[in-house]
Amino acid sequence: MTTPALTRTSPSWGQAGVWSFGFVAVLWVAEIVDTLLGNRLDAEGIRPGYSDGLSGIAFAPLLHAGFGHLIANSVPLLVLGFLILLSGVARWAAVTTLVWVVAGVGTWLFGGVGTVHLGASGLVFGWLTYLIVRGFVTRRPGQILVGIAVLMAYGGALWGVLPGQPGISWQGHLFGAIGGVLAAWWLSGGRRGEPVDRYVR
Repeated sequence: MTTPALTRTSPSWGQAGVWSFGFVAVLWVAEIVDTLLGNRLDAEGIRPGYSDGLSGIAFAPLLHAGFGHLIANSVPLLVLGFLILLSGVARWAAVTTLVWVVAGVGTWLFGGVGTVHLGASGLVFGWLTYLIVRGFVTRRPGQILVGIAVLMAYGGALWGVLPGQPGISWQGHLFGAIGGVLAAWWLSGGRRGEPVDRYVR
């Protein structure tokens, strides 16, 4: 199995910052519009177990249960998104797409019936685990150091993948984190997939 080839052109720190702020700005615009509409857009989140709730997989990360929820996600989205964007917009888009889909499908399959799941927390957890695992998959020292720094800064949030806190979509957190690990493995930049000349034991 081969690793997907991605463009290796990396943006400058400034460009990565613009893309990171731009993505979070889209979330703020969406929440402002939702507020003006009386929070009607929140109904477009993921509704587990219902076929018409599948569309929420596409929309849920763009919606939040109020500005407090959005503020809580904004800083980690800015930081983690920026760090991934330093590897290129194509890499960020691939990681984000994989995490988005895995988190959404997992939530739809295992979320509680009668609930609506929304928010970009699944992306936060996916980007977090991607950055933590990536360096150990590629064996690049710089990426390992970034992963350790991210783990030290945000590792405590990983407890959020466990059930128990009412009103929190631990399913979204858990499957977002799984998506991040899958992305780190699948999009490992060719290091993992380099030809093997011989095996040693």
